[in-house]
Amino acid sequence: MPLNNERPSSADDRGSDVESCSAASDRDGSASETSASETSSSESSSSNSSPSSSPPKTVTLDEVMDSSRELLNLRLSHEILANRHYHVPQDPLPEGSLLKMARDNMHKAFWDILEAELNDDPPQYGQAISLLEEIRETLLSLLEPSGGPPSSPQTLCRPTSSLQTRILEVLDLDLIRQQAHNDAVDIQGLAAFIIATMGRMCAPDRDEEIRKLRESTADVVTLFREIFRVLDIMKVDMINFSIMGLRRVLHRHGAAYQREQFQKILEKTPSALDRTTAWIRSALEELLPAGWRSDGGKGRVALPGPAQILNTAYLQILTWDYSRSTLPETLVSDEQRLQDLQQQLQRSGTVNQVLLIVFSSVGGPIQDLPSLSDRLKKMVVVLLDGMHHPSFDLDEALKGVGVKICCELNKSLSGRGYPTLSAALQDTLRGQICSIAHPDNPVRLLVEDRVQQYFKTLLFSSEPHVKLDEVPAGLAAIKPELAALAANFLPLINYNRTVYTPFYMDVIKKLLFSQGPPAQPAGGQTQSAGGQTQSAGGQTQPPSQPGPESSS
Repeated sequence: MPLNNERPSSADDRGSDVESCSAASDRDGSASETSASETSSSESSSSNSSPSSSPPKTVTLDEVMDSSRELLNLRLSHEILANRHYHVPQDPLPEGSLLKMARDNMHKAFWDILEAELNDDPPQYGQAISLLEEIRETLLSLLEPSGGPPSSPQTLCRPTSSLQTRILEVLDLDLIRQQAHNDAVDIQGLAAFIIATMGRMCAPDRDEEIRKLRESTADVVTLFREIFRVLDIMKVDMINFSIMGLRRVLHRHGAAYQREQFQKILEKTPSALDRTTAWIRSALEELLPAGWRSDGGKGRVALPGPAQILNTAYLQILTWDYSRSTLPETLVSDEQRLQDLQQQLQRSGTVNQVLLIVFSSVGGPIQDLPSLSDRLKKMVVVLLDGMHHPSFDLDEALKGVGVKICCELNKSLSGRGYPTLSAALQDTLRGQICSIAHPDNPVRLLVEDRVQQYFKTLLFSSEPHVKLDEVPAGLAAIKPELAALAANFLPLINYNRTVYTPFYMDVIKKLLFSQGPPAQPAGGQTQSAGGQTQSAGGQTQPPSQPGPESSS
């Protein structure tokens, strides 16, 4: 188990692969993450139980850049593993954005200058030579060192061993400059060679684009503008093809690689585990009796095992209050996935609360009617869509749910010869449905507690996949949704445990055996329900999964 000043075992030397792909990633996102990380490093930890209680130090620009690069590699490698659909979009800049307008204006200025130079008498070739140099470098960058494009039945076509040499011969810039001096540059011939070379290198999906270039009758400037557009597409194709190959490598070595990257970050930023420490401390406080001291001041107690502590901590993530605190550092890469899962879980819980109220209030006439239950469920799901948006009015939505429910019930009852609901019962039913917006509503508390029981059972089970359909009483209406959410949640947690267990064990050891009671957690997370103290034991065993299999 490596401590903070030890390096965990690393994968085969895969860092260069990830760094090559990281050039295509969004720099703005990594910069903001680095800023947050460096900001947290300035906060000193006064608790002697913290694993990173080191004095503040001056951080150099080189260290900031190194941390930024390592954080980017960590997030990128995790995203490639966790999201099987991850790819670089063809144009990451949205329409109408300031960045896109600035880029388009710069490109337009370049093409305008090129057109003006070529139309001079005699023609000027300064911009044209710069253009040909960039095209040459782009073509060479799409080649493997062997001189041919990567061979793949899905992407790139057959290489020729002399392709790289041929590119250097035809696009010989010194020769082109001499020809420009004598006004003898064959621009059309160079364009034809470039298009033919692109046709040999591109993916089959781009054959239609190449055909349009070959058949184009546009002027030279427009033709080269289209050549650049297709080259940009080919560059993105190459990056995405590289990501596919990198994903296979990461499935074998991704956990060790991410562990090594995080260790590098921790060495440069000792406070990179502060939120993680507070999170684990909160779980430990939930399991230990009040006033417990590691020096035995309150008598001997059975200490919880690492597995019990971590499972309790992971259970808290389901009810994490994102408005009050950021996730632990070790879970930030999955923040969007975990937040989406939490929102889906809360909406499913609200749907279940409505159905429990309806079937308990009306009783016999609507029992054992699966078709009615499905209709009511679908109706409530639609009416609660978007309930986590800031502009969503839950009280008004629940009023609408109550009205629709009563209409649907009356329709079903009258169609089967039963009397419709009385006005008093309808008022009561609508009032009970509206009341679940209050956090202390008993039906809401009951459903939330049983959802927590369901996930707690799965987390503590040695074979959770067997228990996915074993939901507690009262949750049958949302059993498919719970099983699907658990099937996404558990692989994320298992992979997180695989990567970060050495760091978690270090934190747990220092919290359990430090002097003095644990301090209050720094975060604002909601305590999970059902965190009962159990006997000690149960070491954390990293699961055998090669990587998270989230359906993002």
